[in-house]
Amino acid sequence: MPTHPYTLAEPRVAAALTRMFEAAGRDGQTVARMADVQPYDPDALTAQEQADAAQDVYMPISADGGKLLYNLVRATGPATVVEFGTSYGISTLHLASAVRDNGTGRVITTEMNRTKAAAARATFADTGLDDVITVLEGDALRTLAALGRPVDFLFLDGWKDLCLPVLRLLEPHIAPGTLVVADDVDLPGLARYLDHVRDTANGYHSVTFPVEDGLEISCRL
Repeated sequence: MPTHPYTLAEPRVAAALTRMFEAAGRDGQTVARMADVQPYDPDALTAQEQADAAQDVYMPISADGGKLLYNLVRATGPATVVEFGTSYGISTLHLASAVRDNGTGRVITTEMNRTKAAAARATFADTGLDDVITVLEGDALRTLAALGRPVDFLFLDGWKDLCLPVLRLLEPHIAPGTLVVADDVDLPGLARYLDHVRDTANGYHSVTFPVEDGLEISCRL
């Protein structure tokens, strides 16, 4: 029987995902320790300060959410996948595995925190997926402003109040039929973004997929 590529099951990738999901399972304890040391008030911090304060927190997509991302990228075969919010790279590995299995494409991902970006790069190298991933370190509104290429699949999982500005920045590069996916629809910070993509007058047809905290899957009209 012929074998079909499925990079998520490749031992290095599977081991990395297991390790990171286990670490992410301790996010609640990490946040509690942070609060004991210093009260966390995101409204008083810049985006960079928020990213640096949360550098030990994984904040990952769920396991099922990752599988859904993999399927969406496998099905659509995008040449350029853009991700806003790498963190430690759990969702990036799912996106890159799909790109690898499609035999074409590239993942461009953004991360503001230096520690997370370095850890993610090391993981991508260890899993052998670094050749299909570009990590843009810094403020995504600046790093993505110079993208200058079509965006064929967009995944938004950075700071929720920045998802709409990032989308608006990239909209000139998003062709009709392109999928835009955002994680954590239950978080209040995503409300303005959801108002935008749920209004067809803004050029999207959107549906909420009920997995964990919810994924909003929007098709550019």
